[in-house]
Amino acid sequence: MAGTDDPGSENASTLRIAAGLVLVLALAGGGAWWYLHRSPAAEAPAVAEEAPPQASSAPASPAGPPPVQHPLEEPAATGEPLPAVGESDGALAEALKGLIGAPAVQAWLVPDEIARRFVATVDNLPRNVPLEKRRPLRSPPEVLLVDRTVIDAATGAERITLSARNAVRYDTAVALLAGTDAAQLAQAYRRFYPLLQQAYQDLGYPDRYFNDRVVEAIDDLLQAPEPAAPVILVQPKVLYEYEDAALERLSSGQKLLLRMGPAHARTVKAKLRELRALIATAPK
Repeated sequence: MAGTDDPGSENASTLRIAAGLVLVLALAGGGAWWYLHRSPAAEAPAVAEEAPPQASSAPASPAGPPPVQHPLEEPAATGEPLPAVGESDGALAEALKGLIGAPAVQAWLVPDEIARRFVATVDNLPRNVPLEKRRPLRSPPEVLLVDRTVIDAATGAERITLSARNAVRYDTAVALLAGTDAAQLAQAYRRFYPLLQQAYQDLGYPDRYFNDRVVEAIDDLLQAPEPAAPVILVQPKVLYEYEDAALERLSSGQKLLLRMGPAHARTVKAKLRELRALIATAPK
């Protein structure tokens, strides 16, 4: 209830905000590559247990770990300890149920290792790699929407373009992100940062600072281009690819923003700039 002085209620509210961050980035990253590359004829892959992805960082320097570029301020004490990263699934899932409803959580969320999946997805956003590994969401039932135009009646050759109708699928996630106060989002991020840092270390980066990777991912997303429509696709076999080699080489996160459409991409970038200003602090 709004206005309550109950510390437990305040902590639950903070957790809901943090869960909102998990939801938005999960919706953004978890299905982006899968949506883009899945063709109408492709079957949904079976869900299997996957080993954590190998870290593809450069070899550690003999001088020690790299310096922290964007240290976070310690959050104000709440009087309630955080759960261990391996025991945080229940709290995050319950918070998401309070945010978007139990049916949506049951339909979308992969219920195990929520924090670890979130960290793995963020880590992969600046890379041109499949985001479906360790994805925080189940594979969506829809396929990529494309527009086909016959360009040669004699041969039946078609031009395939990315349909603007795809953007509708991101309406809910983008609206949630746009309506979230960046200051509250940053506060919640700092509150639960120890869980994310531990998950990042467990991913294979024992000497790296997760917030530096988050800022790197944000910067990469902010550099996503806005190509003029229509965006042409090709289908050499089963999977769709961008005809423009420069677009095909973009990171998975940048490809996501292309899929969202220019209006949604600008909304996401605006919120990311707000968040970056709050968490990308320079070392003292």
